[in-house]
Amino acid sequence: MIDPPRLESKAAVQEARASGIKPIMITGDHALTAKAIAQQIDIYRDGDKVVDGLTLKSMTDDELSQMIEQISVYARVSPEDKLRIVKIWQEKEQIVLTELNPVNDAPSLRAADVGTAMGIAGTEVAKSASDIILADDNFATIVAAIREGRRVYTNIKKTIYYLLSANVAEILTMLIG
Repeated sequence: MIDPPRLESKAAVQEARASGIKPIMITGDHALTAKAIAQQIDIYRDGDKVVDGLTLKSMTDDELSQMIEQISVYARVSPEDKLRIVKIWQEKEQIVLTELNPVNDAPSLRAADVGTAMGIAGTEVAKSASDIILADDNFATIVAAIREGRRVYTNIKKTIYYLLSANVAEILTMLIG
């Protein structure tokens, strides 16, 4: 049986990369299957590494920290390993967004800066541990939300600059006049 990636996944991953976001796949699939899917949607690129749960367990935190930026695919990892991955990225002062689903992923969802859960297929435990629930269970929605959030942030900054510059001119006019 094959569960192919959604058609919009590759475009969403490419948009995420163009926005400075490093997408990472953490899956219960076998490493070879995970790598093949990650290549299809542009998560895995030449030079990236694929790490399975057994290899990850044998690594120290320092070893993982040294190579974590080269790893784009994690296969057959435990919930504890997922939490470890989140924490090591955070130690590198990176903002971590997770999209996890099983009940035992709740600690990773809570530990991430932003935890997201599937709204349709997600478990109640994952939903309650998440900051965001995806109504359509689609990764592209996360990328669109980040794009929109950045646009709003930019517009708020522009508004603040405008208001400050306008008010400074008024204050100077009052002081001089």
